[in-house]
Amino acid sequence: MPVTRQRFSLGARLFISAAICCALVLILAGFGLTTFYRRTAERGFDERLSVYIKELVADLAAPPEAERQAIGDLGEPRFDLPLSGWYWQIIRLDGERPSVRTSRSLVGGQLPKLLDQNLQPNPRGLRESYISGPDERRLRVLEREIDVGEDGRFTVGVAAPADEIEGDIRDFRFALTLTFLFLGLALVASTIAQVRFGLRPLARLRSAVGTVRTGESTRIAGRYPPDLAPLAGELNQLIDANREILERARTQVGNLAHALKTPLSVMQNEAEASQGVLAQTVRHQTAIMRDQVQYYLDRARAAALSGALGGICEISPSLDALIRTFEKIAQGRAIEGSHTVPASVRFRGEKQDFEEMLGNLLDNAFKWARTEVQVSLVPEAQAPEGRLVLLIDDDGPGLPDEAMAEVLKRGRRLDETTPGSGLGLSIVVDLAKLYGGGLSLERSPLGGLRARLVLPAV
Repeated sequence: MPVTRQRFSLGARLFISAAICCALVLILAGFGLTTFYRRTAERGFDERLSVYIKELVADLAAPPEAERQAIGDLGEPRFDLPLSGWYWQIIRLDGERPSVRTSRSLVGGQLPKLLDQNLQPNPRGLRESYISGPDERRLRVLEREIDVGEDGRFTVGVAAPADEIEGDIRDFRFALTLTFLFLGLALVASTIAQVRFGLRPLARLRSAVGTVRTGESTRIAGRYPPDLAPLAGELNQLIDANREILERARTQVGNLAHALKTPLSVMQNEAEASQGVLAQTVRHQTAIMRDQVQYYLDRARAAALSGALGGICEISPSLDALIRTFEKIAQGRAIEGSHTVPASVRFRGEKQDFEEMLGNLLDNAFKWARTEVQVSLVPEAQAPEGRLVLLIDDDGPGLPDEAMAEVLKRGRRLDETTPGSGLGLSIVVDLAKLYGGGLSLERSPLGGLRARLVLPAV
């Protein structure tokens, strides 16, 4: 099953999840603290109002012969200012007609009784609620019911504007929002630092795997946390198993080549010692069989090696050696070979496969060239990403355009007078495809044929 890349990286997923959790925690904490502060502010405000209720109750409960100040003289001038929002109210519950006494600030009005709203008193005997005042102002009201014996039963209520409570809550909420905002930013910064620090070993492991893939290292080295160390060990075992399989495949391919070539050589030698149509047919067919066996063995070996980890080779030394070899082979024809490939260019693959491909292409170029064979490299800016493009040019007769695709097919030869099996170019095509590259032919600026070989680069 192919590996598909998810939208978010592991670091992004950790950061987003942590940020969401932090935001939820801060929001819930904000609501909880605001609710707690509201209750605290209401209790503090109620304490102020309960003091006035106690004074009013004390005035009502004082004996007639005692000296006392007038009822409602609480020392708070706002109880005397019309519609100030600060009100008190005393209602006698017994008697034929309930009497009502109120603060001057109510200017003849009356507050609703909490007793009529079926509100249960708190442990201190006070009923508490919010009401709408005479000027549609929201008021906080405390009410208490008392019995002063022969003097009757009364409800004593004190009201004050709820704006003070709401103002304190708004100030608290604003300060809390700023505090949590800075706290959230600090948590985000710390989360980023934690994610980067926590994922650093994973990044090192990824880099180590990359060095193995590019051939810079043979194993994953370094120290890793306990949860990543087993993964690094498993990857090293996988690399070792891959190398062992490749070595076994090389050995088996070599054994198979030896086992097949020996009987074919015996058959060909026997046919060479005989005359007649049968011997000629045997010689021809064994030569074809030997070429076919070599072709498919090379292809099987290349298929196994193309997936190897860490395959990498330098191009320039191999080109130097191949060009010198073919110059010696074509010594009697005075063909000069050269290349302009920088020493820093490297092929991502097995050296043996690279020399197999370049050897076949140079063999074909030296076979048909008149005086010159050149190997050059397409500039990196003009090459596909992650690829190197080699150009092999000769000044030979070249090929017609319609024959360039035909000659790349397996076993096709356009000139039967020259030695060869017709498998060389097809082997190059197959090897290049196994490495994700390709081979194409075109006209050369030298007048002959140009082979364009695309291979993976380091």
